[in-house]
Amino acid sequence: MAQATRDGRQRPLWMGRRMRRVLGAALTYLILSAGSLLFLFPLYWQVSTSLKTWQDAQRFPPVWVPWPPRFQNYVELMERFPVAQYLRNTVFIVVLVIVGVLLSSSLAAYGFSRLRMPGRDIIFLILLSTLMLPGAVLVIPQFVLFQTLHWVNTYKPLIVPAFFGNPFSIFLLRQFFLTIPLDLEDAARIDGAGYVRTYAQIVLPLARPALLAIAIYTFLGTWNDFFGPLIYLSDREKYTLAVALRYLQGSVRSRPENHLLMAAATLSIIPCIFIFLLAQRQFIQGTVVTGVKG
Repeated sequence: MAQATRDGRQRPLWMGRRMRRVLGAALTYLILSAGSLLFLFPLYWQVSTSLKTWQDAQRFPPVWVPWPPRFQNYVELMERFPVAQYLRNTVFIVVLVIVGVLLSSSLAAYGFSRLRMPGRDIIFLILLSTLMLPGAVLVIPQFVLFQTLHWVNTYKPLIVPAFFGNPFSIFLLRQFFLTIPLDLEDAARIDGAGYVRTYAQIVLPLARPALLAIAIYTFLGTWNDFFGPLIYLSDREKYTLAVALRYLQGSVRSRPENHLLMAAATLSIIPCIFIFLLAQRQFIQGTVVTGVKG
């Protein structure tokens, strides 16, 4: 089939459809590119400010491109700021929290998805209802509890709760476990495997994408957590990176050092970017496959 042009010649109809598809794709990529630039601008501003002098970082109108770039800011940051110590504290908390969340949440999710017991669904609904509780409501009761246990100014309030499950992680893993065929577990039971062995050797290996997604969520939340360490830690040598960065914001006794603050912030986000880029495919797969089954 063809359509007539203004000069009387015939043009295949598919050429018009193809042109519309090309223009549509070009417009889509243009909009996405503009959106990506908008979201990447804060990152550019952070990195560029980390390469400025103190005077350029305070100047208005701002200096958009620092020249020459001052990489000495990172050396000065390491000399004046115990980054390595705060990094060790943060990694220590993050690793234990990830282990606790994955272990406790996967066990609870396996119970909710496979074990039959009276009131199971009601308990699960109560668990989901806790997601609607504002975090601010729990701050004072939790602080009083941990103060009674003499855990304040230790890492225990930041780590121990992770070993008692996370409602969102339990929900996400339960939805994933429901997608695993029961035939695999039935075959394992025929071979003499109990619930624990089935959970460890059958369910967990198949749930690797969902576990990885939970690990990334937990890593990002714990790595960037500011409120928890600020409340429970008082000794400066125990601070995490998120809390320690506030000392570079200045106070009534010291001037703000935005160039060093941005340098420290740039160093702190490198692990987040690296882990996400390394595991983004598994992260997306684990989030999508969970679905809404159940």
